Amino acid sequence: MSNRVSRRQAGRWAAQEQQYAPQDAQPVPPPAPPAPAAAVDMDAKLAQLKELGELKQTGVLSDDEFEQQKDRILNG
Repeated sequence: MSNRVSRRQAGRWAAQEQQYAPQDAQPVPPPAPPAPAAAVDMDAKLAQLKELGELKQTGVLSDDEFEQQKDRILNG
């Protein structure tokens, strides 16, 4: 007899869950992907190149040193 009561109660709970469940709920869209790594890398490279150019202008770096460091930044 206790199985019959349990099944009846489970049936009632299932009916209540269906009654209160949202019928037309839209799935939540996934979060926007993070910024591509290439864009972040490009910003960092531009900042390094700007600093490198300033060092060359002030005479801290020679033309050869500037070119070597520029190639390292752009190709490394």
